Amino acid sequence: MSGALAAAVNAAEAYRLIDPHVHVWKVDPNYPWAKETRNPPTEDRSPEMLIELMKKNGVEKTVIIQVIHYRWDNSFLADTLKKYPQYFQGVARVNPEDPAAPDTLSSLVKQGFKGVRISPAANATGDWIRGPLMPPLWKRCSDLKSVMTVLCPVARIPDVEKLVEKHPDMTVVIDHMADSPIGQPQELEKLLALRRYPKVFVKISHTWSLSKQPYPWKDTWEQVKRLHQGFGPQRLMWGTDWPVCLGHATYEQTLGVVRDEMDFLNDDDKSWILSKSIERVWPFPK
Repeated sequence: MSGALAAAVNAAEAYRLIDPHVHVWKVDPNYPWAKETRNPPTEDRSPEMLIELMKKNGVEKTVIIQVIHYRWDNSFLADTLKKYPQYFQGVARVNPEDPAAPDTLSSLVKQGFKGVRISPAANATGDWIRGPLMPPLWKRCSDLKSVMTVLCPVARIPDVEKLVEKHPDMTVVIDHMADSPIGQPQELEKLLALRRYPKVFVKISHTWSLSKQPYPWKDTWEQVKRLHQGFGPQRLMWGTDWPVCLGHATYEQTLGVVRDEMDFLNDDDKSWILSKSIERVWPFPK
């Protein structure tokens, strides 16, 4: 084996695959859907199903994001984390329009949650991101040294930036490239503006959702390249978004597109995006 090849093999072996974005749920009256949930799932997407996929694909650890079907009731995820601490960490949801949200977050962190997710919509229903309840929630998240995870359309990123600017030392993760549309490349500049804040990370997930092509969704690669150039691999991370991905992609494809297909990423890039960047945000025990 040549020296270069040996180095590449050693680099590949030096990290463990970690998925920073999945959801789980169970059709069970002990864990009722939120009353706002329309068309609730009729089939389980259980932690056990996820663990089997992880084992099959060599994924060692996973961060589970509280699924919207339960809204602010994090009970199922809390119980999952207690049952399988060797596999999972969790990100909770709190009601961003509830003045008690900071205290709720404190309680959830005491239970073992490692972050909180907020999801402001593009329309007026998401205007709470500009409102008076956000600064105390962000401050509490910062004080707790918890992770603020944001799912929003790219049009909301300037609102998010105003909050990031007040808490530059807080770790913030932007989900799914803010779903910036590939047909409007100028919109990505809003997300790229966050590169000036060293604690902001971006998930390059959802290429399958943004693409107008079949796997490996090459029409999205230019967007990933721009984020790679702007943030560097140390602040990018992949993510399956299982089982949401299943309408467009398999679990295996959401891993393979980064690990096997994106030929503009070198081995070191992949070690960050598939593992080390995630460990910067959600460190797992060795």
